[in-house]
Amino acid sequence: MQTLPFPVHDLAAMSGPFHFDRYLLDPEDRRLSRAGQPVELSGRYLDALVLLVREAGKLVTKDRLLEEVWRGVPVTDEALTQCIRTLRRQLGDSAAAPRFIETVPKHGYRFIAAVQEAGEGRVSEPPATEVSGPRVAWENVLLLGGAGMVGSGLGGILVGLFYGFAAAVQPLEPGMGAISVLLVLVCLTILLGLAAGAGVGLGIAVAHLAAPRSLPWSVVGGAAGGLLVGATVKLVGLDAFNLLLGQSPGDITGASEGALLGAAAGFAYSLDRGSVRRTIGLAAASGGVAGLLIAAAGGRLMGGSLDLLARQFPGSRLQLGRIGGLFGETDYGALSRLVTSGLEGALFGAFTIGAMVIARRNLAADGRRRQAAMS
Repeated sequence: MQTLPFPVHDLAAMSGPFHFDRYLLDPEDRRLSRAGQPVELSGRYLDALVLLVREAGKLVTKDRLLEEVWRGVPVTDEALTQCIRTLRRQLGDSAAAPRFIETVPKHGYRFIAAVQEAGEGRVSEPPATEVSGPRVAWENVLLLGGAGMVGSGLGGILVGLFYGFAAAVQPLEPGMGAISVLLVLVCLTILLGLAAGAGVGLGIAVAHLAAPRSLPWSVVGGAAGGLLVGATVKLVGLDAFNLLLGQSPGDITGASEGALLGAAAGFAYSLDRGSVRRTIGLAAASGGVAGLLIAAAGGRLMGGSLDLLARQFPGSRLQLGRIGGLFGETDYGALSRLVTSGLEGALFGAFTIGAMVIARRNLAADGRRRQAAMS
């Protein structure tokens, strides 16, 4: 195979198949596949992709796309915009950080990935030793999962500080200073945040590997990761209390809460199409809604679990009544739990998905640099 040194303007000059990243485009067989799996595209959209790939590195104007793909059929610019949007979605690409199709404002589009054309005969998928092979793909999964873990851990610091200051206002016994309470809660929320972020992040990253930014897959992946971590944390936590104190605090946060938060995070990640700020805002909104739903359904996140611990163990120094006072309640009541749950969900979504999106775009930029170096 040889890397195309320059674009080809005669569509009949090269019949392919073409390789780019992990994709194989076969114009003759009318087929696009990714790692051996077919990618669904309509005939017209496939024609558009073939034109862009054959002209790799060069601007393809809107007029040329309309003329050679729609062949004189009168359509609006929106039809072309929808075509490019669909191609990007199927390729796992983004207009904000393109790996394959770059928009040239007011003029057209350019295919920017390195393209390889086969010689005579059909060719197989790129071998695993290529830059974008399976080994690198799974490394990216781990990197994305790690980014989600770090982001959620940072969000956990804010949650811990919030509850730490709220809980440390009560008079404490000698040796139990407010700083100690604050540090304990911050460390606890960081650990829980790291676990939750790792589970949800890896679940979304694996789903992204199977179907790049597919909304159903991302939601399922995030929910599965959150469910697994939530169930594990609850099981270990309840066992620890039973072993150490001889009694359980009751229904603390667990699998259902983790699954709903993970699904909300996956939903936001799948819709990453614009700026990082927009995606973080969307993640905060979806996470906040998930937190509100959890509290409304009687579930508990960190605040609700801490309040449950305080009520279950009379000697506990955890007192969250001050938070209730902010909302006109005499104690940490239903409204307080609703608001704090929404806040926790928003922080989890914003920090976890924000970190993953930044990491993914950095990986995409690195991939483009490697492809440029190889071409």
